[in-house]
Amino acid sequence: MAQGKKDGTPKGTGNRAATTEREQAAHPTPDLEAMTRNLTQLYEEAGKATAAYLKPLEERRGNVGAADEMSDMVKTLVQVTEKWLVDPQKAIEAQTRLGTTFMEIWANSLRRMQGEPVEPTVKPDAKDARFSDHEWSENPYFDTLKQAYLATSRWAEDMIDEAEDIDDATRQKARFYVRQMASALSPSNFLTTNPELIRETINENGANLVRGMKMLAEDIEAGRGELKIRQTDLSSFKVGENLATTPGKVVFRNDLIELIQYAPTTPKALKRPLLIVPPWINKYYILDLNPEKSFIRWAVSQGLTVFCISWVNPDERHAEKGFANYMREGVFAALDAIELATGEREVTAIGYCVGGTLLSVALAHMAATGDARITSATLFTTQVDFTHSGDLKIFACEEQIKAIEDKMLAHGYLDGARMASAFNMLRPNDLIWPYIINNYVKGKAPFPFDLLYWNSDSTRMPAANHSFYLRNCYLENNLARGLIDLDGVRLDLGKVTIPIFNLATREDHIAPSRSVFLGSSCFGGPVDFVLAGSGHIAGVVNPPTKTKYQFWTNGPPVGELEEWIASAQEHPGTWWPYWAEWIRKQAPEEVEAREPGGGKLKPLCDAPGTYVLMRS
Repeated sequence: MAQGKKDGTPKGTGNRAATTEREQAAHPTPDLEAMTRNLTQLYEEAGKATAAYLKPLEERRGNVGAADEMSDMVKTLVQVTEKWLVDPQKAIEAQTRLGTTFMEIWANSLRRMQGEPVEPTVKPDAKDARFSDHEWSENPYFDTLKQAYLATSRWAEDMIDEAEDIDDATRQKARFYVRQMASALSPSNFLTTNPELIRETINENGANLVRGMKMLAEDIEAGRGELKIRQTDLSSFKVGENLATTPGKVVFRNDLIELIQYAPTTPKALKRPLLIVPPWINKYYILDLNPEKSFIRWAVSQGLTVFCISWVNPDERHAEKGFANYMREGVFAALDAIELATGEREVTAIGYCVGGTLLSVALAHMAATGDARITSATLFTTQVDFTHSGDLKIFACEEQIKAIEDKMLAHGYLDGARMASAFNMLRPNDLIWPYIINNYVKGKAPFPFDLLYWNSDSTRMPAANHSFYLRNCYLENNLARGLIDLDGVRLDLGKVTIPIFNLATREDHIAPSRSVFLGSSCFGGPVDFVLAGSGHIAGVVNPPTKTKYQFWTNGPPVGELEEWIASAQEHPGTWWPYWAEWIRKQAPEEVEAREPGGGKLKPLCDAPGTYVLMRS
């Protein structure tokens, strides 16, 4: 007779009990009373979300831009479809290819249900986190659903790539739109087709959906009729308290900028001050997120007298401020102020993203007029030649720009949320759908994350400035072609002969490394091209205390990017010390460290100033 275990459980039943517990956890039994109660609350919260969406439409300020974008998407995809319909035989072959894949998936599923081990017909990419839950692979139903989705989305992308007689711009737009649709239609996004969401909903008897619908209503109201997806806990951060905390003073202010001079932390400093020109599309403190990540704080610790522009968050009063204004009242005004603050006329400068484009414009203007105040320049993920400018270029066709210009006429500026949405659409599987699922289906508030707080702290763009940028850079590529006249001066980057440190990041979706590399050839002087790991933000904000990413050096950017990379030297860690050495080589002379307010400019207020606190 079998002996029982000490706890009274019959021998041999332990494994079965454990298995039963796992099965119960995987397939819980709902509390029907609680589920009914929560569904009633869900209906009430859905009414609030609907009201928040309809309110701006009733007030006649709905999103007319969405219709323009939908129209452009339909027109683009119809063009591709027409190319396939011209050759019916080829279209039938393409459909047959998809049908064959479906049959293989179905046949493998049947074999698997009979206990036969079968390799999946289609596998998700290694970095695709949407299907990480174990049931996407272990449950035949969800595994088949996943493979069918992946096969269809990849087939659609292939149809775009294989379509004949389509210009590059149309093909790029079609790829982008298909990617957006594929991301939106993933079975991982829907409650009834995502095993993890089904389990959570049954476990919580639908309480997660109530919380999610409540957050959805709040986020639609915050977006004034459009969904403003929360990506982080906004209450956990405050600029000037736990963000942008490097000590300094605002020493100059005009209609467009506040200029911050940072307090030294070394007894000596390089004689030549550093001016940082950040993008106005976002706020400057991406370079001063917190003490551990702050490039600005680190640059000060390297013995640099650091000045940084903080752009105003523009409103209707700034509607006519164009690129020339941003150059004169931004870059040139900052140079004048630095000379008053330090007595130094020669400055080294950094431009980040569109701030780097503006800095390049200023350098070309200075070269043409004999202004030699900037003696070397660093460009972070900056485009000056927009030939290979990536998916953002799809928003810069004539029709799209005209629609944006019409929208800006109403207020004199483009709302920052629109640009933030465009950036998120470049990586929908990372920056859109995970948050929609987590927030509005799982009903979980996002974690505090300083980078995503900064990402949500968007800024508006003056109509004149934004229109000039889209037309002259993205649409017509006039800066690289030497066809821009600014304040009566023809801009020629080839006349810029000062040393340039040009940083690209390998996975950049906003300023693709290929685009940055090509732009290096526009300058007439020595260019040290450096390629960092990761993307537009993480590749730049990569402090020495972290060794997550690497960088590559190979001297001047000659030939094609792929050839340059093939013979480049890889270095572990951040490029920051390499850059600091490059800066010191340009002008190694040192002076006593300068305190803000020690020159002819007296402090106006403490850093981070007032402009950065203006919310959109």
